[in-house]
Amino acid sequence: MAAVADTTAPGVTLRHKVGRPMVVGAILVVWLVLFAVLRGRQTLTLAAADLTGLHRWLNDVNDSIGANRNSNPVFLYFFNEIRLAIDNLVTFVRSLISQPAGSRPVPQVGWLGVVGLAGYVSWAVGNWRVALLAAAGFTFFGLQGLWQESMDTLALTLSAVLVALLIGIPLGVWAGLSDRFNRIMTPFLDFMQTMPTFVYLAPLTLIFLIGGASAVITTVIYAAPPAIRITAHAIRSVPETTVEAADSLGATRRQQLLKVLLPMSRRTVVMGVNQTIMAALAMVTIAALIDAPGLGKTVVQALQSLDVGTAFNAGLAIVVMAVVLDRVTTAAAVRTEVRTTGGPFLKWRRPLLAAGGIAAAVLVHLSHTYVWAAEFPGDGTVGTHIASAADTATTWLQDHLSGLTNALRDALTNGLLNPFQTLLTDSPWWLVGATLVALGAVIGGRWAGATAAVCVGLLVGTGVWSDSMTTLASTAVATVLVMLLGAVVGVWMGRSALADRLIRPTLDAAQVMPPFVYLVPFLALFGATRFTAIVAAVVYAAPVAIKIIADGVRNVPESTVEAATSAGCNTWQIITKVQLPMARGALTLATNQGLIYVLSMVVVGGLVGAGALGYDVVAGFSQGELYGKGLAAGLAIVLLGVMFDRITQAAARRTRA
Repeated sequence: MAAVADTTAPGVTLRHKVGRPMVVGAILVVWLVLFAVLRGRQTLTLAAADLTGLHRWLNDVNDSIGANRNSNPVFLYFFNEIRLAIDNLVTFVRSLISQPAGSRPVPQVGWLGVVGLAGYVSWAVGNWRVALLAAAGFTFFGLQGLWQESMDTLALTLSAVLVALLIGIPLGVWAGLSDRFNRIMTPFLDFMQTMPTFVYLAPLTLIFLIGGASAVITTVIYAAPPAIRITAHAIRSVPETTVEAADSLGATRRQQLLKVLLPMSRRTVVMGVNQTIMAALAMVTIAALIDAPGLGKTVVQALQSLDVGTAFNAGLAIVVMAVVLDRVTTAAAVRTEVRTTGGPFLKWRRPLLAAGGIAAAVLVHLSHTYVWAAEFPGDGTVGTHIASAADTATTWLQDHLSGLTNALRDALTNGLLNPFQTLLTDSPWWLVGATLVALGAVIGGRWAGATAAVCVGLLVGTGVWSDSMTTLASTAVATVLVMLLGAVVGVWMGRSALADRLIRPTLDAAQVMPPFVYLVPFLALFGATRFTAIVAAVVYAAPVAIKIIADGVRNVPESTVEAATSAGCNTWQIITKVQLPMARGALTLATNQGLIYVLSMVVVGGLVGAGALGYDVVAGFSQGELYGKGLAAGLAIVLLGVMFDRITQAAARRTRA
């Protein structure tokens, strides 16, 4: 018996020593060996103009829907009615602040009235500093020569936010009150929030055509999940003792909701409104690809023609609008907290607000009555100067820094991106698929592996496997760079309160800007290449990863760090042996969020030469014969996002366990 025990002991020890990193390494080695033997076989490569049977079938579906749109009962009495209702809302809002109505040469409320209303509303819900910011920001749109484009963007955003909140807040309250409904909604919300903005466009244009109404419908679907999720969280966060106290006093369910739950969760709900507005603005700008009016259309046209100056001027206007809307809603949340907690809400504000309301009404009347108060004066000279300065800066950068930027681009492209892309695109499809499934099972568990298997099978069916692998390569490389940057800056912020106070506001501001804006400066630096999209994706995704890692490092118990210090560990050892290992959950979550953000930005980079799935989607909008391929590319983006999300989320759960 002793001999048997001695014989089995080494096997047991060996199994314990073989961990996930070693298994992952073995899978990668097998992949490389088989790649060397089978390179170039069964790669499922498809030329840009070629179509599969699925793509042609989707084209036929699109043609059939177009031919029967006004006779099919489902479209005639359901989808067309929805589109008509949204179109009427959009037309009404645009007629107020952007487009003339009827025989009027100017909108109902001109620039002076809009600036007055923006300042007054910002003051009423926030404070005088936010009011000045709003008034200055809106005036800046006119000085840029982009008043109408800005008002179109604002009108679409407000329309979408109104509908999203009318849907999202009631659903959020229901999810907060009902565990069953919350369990039903959570998978849908998770799925919707992992989908990049691009993928909403193609299927919805199939149903609602292109234009402002379709842009608003798309934006509502994209922007509603934050409102639902945050409202549900706010309701559930109300202390149970408070609800029990109201119940013991005889309050009905309706009274509990209106008198206890909603008032006590008001601040969090307002923050949900903030997130909804930011999501809506991001989506409205991208919806320019389906002919939505506004600043996004100006940016898209400028990016496609490589006009950096015009793109920078319009992108700056988008940033200003995002900052104004963010600061107003954030100030509203703070003001709501002061009122709710019984803080010093100054009584003298009421007469001042009344006076301000009268002044705003006067400005609205003037802008409605007189052309000089309706049409913004000037010819946009400031915008011309901004565009000219951006073009001059671009020329200078390309003349003086091209050696450095080209060297950086070539080093990363030739040293990392090209080899990895070749490995993915030149390997047999079944080899890559088997590798992805195996990695998913090892890293995330059997259910993650099963999800990866389903996604791989569907990716093959989309007919855009090669483009999917190209997008996967760019996404993986950008995510590695995001995590390296996130680890360095996140550890610094987590260990230094001063660094956190200095850097975090910049990260918060960066998360406000829509994805389009990030492409412009890197287009000036690196030109229209896939490297431009990768760098923009890194900058876009880094803030969320950095903040998650910083919070994870900061949450490591101080006593553990002190024990390591007293044991003689230096700073490097404390970081690598204590803080980062104990923050593995945060690192995995940062990887999850970084992947999703990077994927979203990489596909947007199709506008500036990134190619692959992003190009397929854009080409599907502009070339009717490629619509089916663009729709399939959108599905492929969804599948990549779902696969990334499920594997990394499962890995995060295993890490916490």
